[in-house]
Amino acid sequence: MNKAKYINFLFLLFLFSACSLTKGLKEGQYLLYDVSTKGVKESDKTELQNLIRQTPNTRIPLINASVGVAIYRFGEWTFDSVKHINRQHRLKLEQETLYAIQDTSNLSNKQGRRLAKITDNLASIEKKLEFGNFFMRTGNPPVVYDSTLTEDSKRQITFYLFNNGFFDAETDYEVEKSGKKAKVTYLVTEGSPYKIDTFFTRSDDQKIYELLIQHDRKTNIKAGNNYDQGVISQERQRVEDLMKENGYFTFTRSYIEYNVYKDTLDKTVQIEQLIRKPVYADNHQVYRLDSVYFNIDPPSNEFIDNSIKTRYRDINFELYDDKYSEKIIASRIFLKKGGLYSRNDVIESQRQLANLDLFRFVNIAFDTIGNTLRPKIFTQPNQKYQVTNQLGASITEQLPGPFFSHSLRNRNLFRGAEIFEFFFRAGLEGVVSATGEGGVFRSRELNTSGSVIFPQFLVPFVSTLDKFGRYNPRTRTLIGYNYVNRPEYIRESINGILSYNWNTRDLRQQYTFNAVDANFIRSNLSGDFREILEDLQNQGNNLINSFLPSYVSSISGQVIINFNQYGAFSRNRASLLRLFMESGGTSLNFLNRDFVDDRSLAYFQFLKFQADFRRYIPINRQHTFAYRLNLGMAKPYGVSDGVLPYEKYFFAGGSTGIRAWQPRRLGPGSYTPDLLEDGSFDYRFEQPGEILFEGMFELRSKLYGYFDGAFFVDIGNSWTFAEDPTRPGANFEFNRFYNEIAVGTGLGLRMDFDFLVLRLDMGVKALDPARPQGERFILGNFFNRFLGERGQTVFNIGIGYPF
Repeated sequence: MNKAKYINFLFLLFLFSACSLTKGLKEGQYLLYDVSTKGVKESDKTELQNLIRQTPNTRIPLINASVGVAIYRFGEWTFDSVKHINRQHRLKLEQETLYAIQDTSNLSNKQGRRLAKITDNLASIEKKLEFGNFFMRTGNPPVVYDSTLTEDSKRQITFYLFNNGFFDAETDYEVEKSGKKAKVTYLVTEGSPYKIDTFFTRSDDQKIYELLIQHDRKTNIKAGNNYDQGVISQERQRVEDLMKENGYFTFTRSYIEYNVYKDTLDKTVQIEQLIRKPVYADNHQVYRLDSVYFNIDPPSNEFIDNSIKTRYRDINFELYDDKYSEKIIASRIFLKKGGLYSRNDVIESQRQLANLDLFRFVNIAFDTIGNTLRPKIFTQPNQKYQVTNQLGASITEQLPGPFFSHSLRNRNLFRGAEIFEFFFRAGLEGVVSATGEGGVFRSRELNTSGSVIFPQFLVPFVSTLDKFGRYNPRTRTLIGYNYVNRPEYIRESINGILSYNWNTRDLRQQYTFNAVDANFIRSNLSGDFREILEDLQNQGNNLINSFLPSYVSSISGQVIINFNQYGAFSRNRASLLRLFMESGGTSLNFLNRDFVDDRSLAYFQFLKFQADFRRYIPINRQHTFAYRLNLGMAKPYGVSDGVLPYEKYFFAGGSTGIRAWQPRRLGPGSYTPDLLEDGSFDYRFEQPGEILFEGMFELRSKLYGYFDGAFFVDIGNSWTFAEDPTRPGANFEFNRFYNEIAVGTGLGLRMDFDFLVLRLDMGVKALDPARPQGERFILGNFFNRFLGERGQTVFNIGIGYPF
């Protein structure tokens, strides 16, 4: 035991000595220990700090040590550059020999593979010689004070202040050196910001002047605002876009000039927007469109001597084969003969033609004839069949498991731009059993489906094909089979779907309407699980009805509103709202009830609603705050006898929900699970609910290299509408629901490889509504003992961000 203590002490001593930031500095070198700014009052302090070229290493509080530097120095210690240089020299000699053989004769297959391998190895060595080994790339070298970078930072800060209206601003800095450390303080004197007094436009072209005045309400430059160079750049882009939308094909932003007149006494500016004339003409030309020419060239490996020429809706088609619908293609072209040139119409035509997934590329060019433009669209067909096989790992509940998927895509199935898709997926995954004594069990899943996607709305919307072309309309018909084999049950279903999908022109809103969603479900329950359900039924809980042979049908709609490209995780704020509504059993009104009664099928009637809002707020380059609010309600009615299909229930807990609880084990309400022999709660059983509330709040931080960290707080629970005699406290009541909101917190570690994010979250129960009033705050138990009491800490493995 004493030996272990000594080993740990020596290890920590080595770690701190290796992390020492000033260790190894040469004479005249100083560690950049601290950087600060003074005098910033009205400017964006975060933006100014981002302009500083040198920032200190991230340090462990209270001690002069950095984990990042320790990792880097370990990489330096293990990195032998001479070894890599010698190997590089040997490989280059061998490469030159093989190149010589290639010049005089053909290389053998073995020699060709060797040459390719040498080329890859040389690229890897060059990367290591430039950036170091893995540890050097993951860690951070000590930041040594550089006066030239400090001067550059000073100029950038002054330039930023000037561009943001602080024309009288001054920037200086002072360097305080102590021992081997340097502290840099940037001294900013902002002065008063200049405000915009007036903004006016001048143009000798009367048509352009009237056009700009007509749209001056949309100007970005507003009187009374602070001068901002970025706003002027936005206004220049807006004016160019406006001109391009009104026939000015050759107009560019270079014709737009801004003159700024300063009043140093009043601290105001007058901004003049000047539209200059073209060099070789008196005015800018307005262009109208001639007939459109659409060409589909043959595939590159085919030669077609004759082409098919047709004409439809002022569009001249030249096709290499008569297997494309001119009507469908024309519905995605928004360039009209006689209309003004519009860049948006060009971009939209290109995008919607690409959305058909028929063509490898879509290029649009223009021939100029006087003041007329002749659009020419050139395309080449995409491959007829596309096969994709994928082997990987996925996780939705407990532990990751392997999966294999196969998909086949057949384009232009009926010569009307239809897409046929066949999909097959089989996978294994670790799940928590609802009947076992803890542990992880195997779940097997198999899904297969065949669907046809039509690039239009089918009945009753066929006649409005041209009207909806800008919204990328699609009708999907699907027949599928699903198989799930869990420890508790085997569940099979055959489903059929008829759905309509479309989106708005700006792509911010996506709509889905499922006109038909019909499922025939059959379940085979294990003996233990059947006994549990029958026992619940005897107590008044009819959950067993969810596992009877059944017919589940519904009509549903969904809208997704994406604000500012949520999911791209850029430096801009972004948010996403998803609304979902479903009416179950509605199709029973259109069917003969004997259809299900004669087959002894249970059926359900229910209403379901869900709202999911997510927001992403960058704080600075290193930190981001993100949160998610999720509300759901599902209410059975009519013949359902208070029971929902099992897949329609809500569940709380898991890696994408309240992470301090195991998947689907939280709640409902203040229901207290049975106790095990050691006094901990029995979380073996899934807990379905009809009302769901989740709030997830996460502070994400860059750590080192590929590693990111997160601190999170999750709140929420599930409830039932009616009292459940088998789960006291499960129902929702306004006078107590706020006391039943569970709270979990924890830390997360993520490895972000751009193409893949691996996630490990440790959730800790902080407030458990399953405990008696006054005893629900249990976070202290975590600090009183290692990892708290049994069941208080839950580890979640995931792929991708939780939201």
